[in-house]
Amino acid sequence: MSANHVPRRRNRGFTLVELIVAMVILATLAAIAIPSYNQYVLKSHRTEAKSALMDAASLEERYFSTTNLYTNSALQLGYGVAGPPPSVPVGTGYYVISAINISAPVAPTALVPGGTPATFTITAVPAPGSMQVNDTACASFSISSTGQQIALVYHLLAAIDS
Repeated sequence: MSANHVPRRRNRGFTLVELIVAMVILATLAAIAIPSYNQYVLKSHRTEAKSALMDAASLEERYFSTTNLYTNSALQLGYGVAGPPPSVPVGTGYYVISAINISAPVAPTALVPGGTPATFTITAVPAPGSMQVNDTACASFSISSTGQQIALVYHLLAAIDS
């Protein structure tokens, strides 16, 4: 080696190809992770709606135990909202109670010797403008006084897994 020749040092950086490969890997991971995360979030909101419906049903039963009637008034159930459904937000507001349907008891008759008891059905639907509106797995949830839980899925009724 000559005394004038200084060995050339390689620059320590990333090449364009290495950067592009890293970006492709990150984009692939993001394409997999983001939809999975969104489905997880939608599922957690569905769970919150089902839990809130169970709470509303227990409030309905508590009201029935003192008055011997069911009510469709959110205020009488203790929600503090004077308006009728759908003004009752459920949980963090991704669902609202859209209906509380009450059927009055029917006294015994010759055709129906035992009569029929009073019943209720409470339904929760996605709040307008919330991300749940685009949830194709579950459109709405209902619970009845008999304990039957129903989810409206793809516009078909299906039993909720407990």
